Amino acid sequence: MSDDLNDSAAGGAASSSGAVKETLSTAGAWRRLPAAPSLAEAHRSIKVDDFAGTRFFGALLRRFPRLRKFFAFAGPGFLVAVGYMDPGNWATDLEGGSRFGYTLLAVILVSNLMAILLQHLCVKLGVVTGRDLAQACRDHYPRPVAWFQWVLCEIAIAACDLAEVIGTAIGLQLLFGIPLLWGCAITALDVFAVLWLQNRGFRLVEAVVITLMLTVGGCFAAELFMAKPSIAGVLAGLVPSAEIARDPQMLYVAIGILGATVMPHNLYLHSSIVQTRDFPRTAAGKREAVRFATLDSSVALLFAFFINAAILILAAAAFHGKQEVAEIQDGYKLLGATLGPLAATLFAVALLASGQNSTITGTLAGQIVMEGFINLRVRPWLRRLITRGIALVPAVLVIALLGESWATRLLVLSQVILSFQLGFAVWPLLRFTGERAKMGEFTNPLWIKICGWTCAFVIIGLNLKLLYDTAVGWNG
Repeated sequence: MSDDLNDSAAGGAASSSGAVKETLSTAGAWRRLPAAPSLAEAHRSIKVDDFAGTRFFGALLRRFPRLRKFFAFAGPGFLVAVGYMDPGNWATDLEGGSRFGYTLLAVILVSNLMAILLQHLCVKLGVVTGRDLAQACRDHYPRPVAWFQWVLCEIAIAACDLAEVIGTAIGLQLLFGIPLLWGCAITALDVFAVLWLQNRGFRLVEAVVITLMLTVGGCFAAELFMAKPSIAGVLAGLVPSAEIARDPQMLYVAIGILGATVMPHNLYLHSSIVQTRDFPRTAAGKREAVRFATLDSSVALLFAFFINAAILILAAAAFHGKQEVAEIQDGYKLLGATLGPLAATLFAVALLASGQNSTITGTLAGQIVMEGFINLRVRPWLRRLITRGIALVPAVLVIALLGESWATRLLVLSQVILSFQLGFAVWPLLRFTGERAKMGEFTNPLWIKICGWTCAFVIIGLNLKLLYDTAVGWNG
């Protein structure tokens, strides 16, 4: 099969295939024909029309068809939300709350609103075109460009996995006193847990992720109850302040929070896993799928906002005006001294659950980008071992040679690498969903295009500044 639809052979193949006709609005919409779906074992594996719910909720869902439909689509958004509250976010949220109180809550809110918009566009791309973002890049760009994007994305996923390794190892150290070096080695065992979950069905993966998210949320809800933050201060912090732009130190932390919130691998992940639902491939069916999948991701991201905001609020209530906190371990120790041992234990449990959750979604994202960009399909256990090995080597070497105090610096480095890759994911997403040749009647309206590109330039600009400031800080 030819790679280029402009060739006559590929044009003939396109005209003879109903599936291809469905994904092409015009003859030249894509450079290549669609490949086999990523995560083929889960593709269209969950039938939304036959969804019955659990035995406990089944009767209730049968009485409310729209609620039943929502629960049929619910799940992928929560897997995506995990990336917005992974261990890489914790250091910036802790520092922001301890140094500046509740002021930077507005930054977390704005970041979350940007994330809701971008994940909505991922839903549209996956549902309407039948391609995830990696496949769309492969089918649109020349092969060298697609391979370059794949390499950047693999580096970003390895950086994200590095944050998961460090976060999980810190959680194990805080809870059980395990040295960070051994904690990093133990994280290699999660390969088997992730593979077991994937083999048991995608619904179980979603259930485990949601359970771990609820664990994190429950821990922070209890800690906020103990910390008794100022309600007036929290409400005031949700309103953007001009002080953020005037204070260079506050602006730097704000950029770090934004850079750590929107994760590039989430854009590839969401556009693929939304296709695990088997919905009618008609215009009405796609419209309904976009609506319910967007609702799913918006609810999940609001929960992620609560987690990130809770970390900052907790740091503001417990540490602001007393001591600045830049490292996760310091936050744990100070919480124990300020609010008691239970608060410190809940903090460590939440960190461990967050790291394990990010491991699951990182594995899926790695499989999706490898299959999508270069159409290379390897066994999931091999893919997972390669990704975890790439993350383990620098973590083990740095901790062994330079000491455990460098763990948080590795977390910061992982966020800088993710920031660098973000523009290469956001730009094609906005371009593809804004082209009528690719999206047909589902093309982004003008107001979404304006909001989307504004978000893209803000994110890319702020992340470039974060890269520059980090480089200057290291050289200084």
